Amino acid sequence: MQASKFVSKYNVPGPRYTSYPTVPYWVEESFSSRKWVHTLKKSYNESNSREGISLYIHLPFCESLCTFCGCNKRITKNHEVEIPYLKSVLKEWKLYCEIFDERPVVRELHLGGGTPTFFSAENLKLLMDGIFNRAKRSPEAELSFEGHPNNTSLEHLKTLADLGFTRVSYGVQDYNPKVQMAIHRIQPFKNVKAATENARQAGFNSVGHDIIFGLPFQTKEDIIHSIERTTQLMPDRIAFYSYAHVPWIKGNGQRGFKEEDLPTAEEKREQYETGRELLLEAGYVEIGMDHFALKKDSLYKAIGNNSLHRNFMGYTSSKTQAMIGLGVSAISDSWYGFAQNVKGVEEYQHLVENNILPVFRGHILNREDLVIRRHILNLMCKLQTSWFTLNYCFEELPDVISQLEELKRDGLVEIESRNIKVTQEGRAFIRNVCMAFDLRMRRKKPDTQLFSMCI
Repeated sequence: MQASKFVSKYNVPGPRYTSYPTVPYWVEESFSSRKWVHTLKKSYNESNSREGISLYIHLPFCESLCTFCGCNKRITKNHEVEIPYLKSVLKEWKLYCEIFDERPVVRELHLGGGTPTFFSAENLKLLMDGIFNRAKRSPEAELSFEGHPNNTSLEHLKTLADLGFTRVSYGVQDYNPKVQMAIHRIQPFKNVKAATENARQAGFNSVGHDIIFGLPFQTKEDIIHSIERTTQLMPDRIAFYSYAHVPWIKGNGQRGFKEEDLPTAEEKREQYETGRELLLEAGYVEIGMDHFALKKDSLYKAIGNNSLHRNFMGYTSSKTQAMIGLGVSAISDSWYGFAQNVKGVEEYQHLVENNILPVFRGHILNREDLVIRRHILNLMCKLQTSWFTLNYCFEELPDVISQLEELKRDGLVEIESRNIKVTQEGRAFIRNVCMAFDLRMRRKKPDTQLFSMCI
C-alpha cells in the first residue's frame, strides 16, 4: 500500500496519548477528591523512596495570544498578577505536602504555560525557594522550563541555572514571517539564536527547540528553511510535531486564519518526512513520537537505560510513578488515578485559600485500564509491547487482536507470539497503533470530534 493510501486510511481523529484513559473518557461520576488522595498516598508510599515524584507547575499568563496554541492561558500585560498567583501555587503545594508523612523527593520539575518567562526572574526564584522549603531535591533531579525566545532574558537563565535548572525548551514553530503572522508568534531567528546562546552561556546542558508542521500557509520549503536554521544552532533536542487544529475546543483562539489556509493531510505528511530526513542527516536520533535528540542529550540516553517515560509533560528522561500538577488546569497522575485542577484563575485561588485541593474532575483506573495503560506507554516509549508479562490474559482485551491484524497487513506492526513491534513505516502512525488498544474509545465512539487528526 502506498504512503498516500496510508494517509487517507489512517488520518482520523486520535489522542496523543500522554495518558490512558484520555481525558474525554475519564469516568468522572465515580471520581472524588478523597479517592484521588487515596491513590496518591498509595503511589507515594510505593515509589517516593525509590524514584521520587515529578512536579508540573502551570504558569498560565501570556502577554499576547498565539493562535496555534491549545493550552489554558490568560492574556494580560498586568504583571501584578504574578505574586498572588505564585502564593496560591505554593499554598496548593503545602496542601499536598501535608498529605505525606515525610518531605517528598523531587526527581523532576517542569515549568509550563502560558509563558513561564512572563514572570520575573526574582519571582521565579521565590517560587522555587517555596517549593524546596517543603521538599528534598533528588541528587539526579532534572529541572526544566518552557521559554519564549522573545522574553527569556539572560537574567532569567542565570537565576534558574543557579536554582538547578539544566534544560530549557524554546517554542520556535516556524521561521517564515507569513506563517508567524498567521499564528501571531513573531520572533526572528536572531532572537532564537540569542536565547539559545544565552542558555548555554548560563550553564544549561540541554536546549530544546519546538518546531511545528501543518501550520497555516506553511509549505515543504518552509520546513526545509526552518530545519536548516535550526541545525545552525544544533539544539540538543527537538520536538517536531503536528499542529493540533482544535477550534471546537479553543473557540476563537485558533481562528486567526481560514480552514483553507491549512496544508492538506498529504502535504503535512510530506512536511514531516522532509523534516525528519533533514534532522537525521544532521545527526539527530528519532525518539518515540515526533521527538529528536542528539546522542549527548539525556532523552537519547534514556533509551539506552530504559528510563524513557511519557506523561502529561510529554516525553521525559526519567520515570516517576507519581506526578503532581500545580496551578490552574494542571493535571496530576498517581498512576492509579488522574486529577485535574479547575481552569479559572480566580476559582483556583479561592479554593486553595480555603484549604481545598482545587481538583474538579478525574478518573480512578480499574484493572483493565492499568493493563492497557502499560501497553500504550510501552508503545509510545519503546515502540513495542508484550502482553505475556503483564499478568493479564490478552484475550480479555476484546477487539484488540483484530485491530492489530489490520495494522499488521498494512506493514505497520509486526506480531510474534505475544509481542508487537512497530515497524519503521508504522512509526509515523503510532497514534493509530495505540488506538487499537484504546477500548474505552472503541466502546463509546464520540458523536463529535474530540481530538486533532493523526496526520
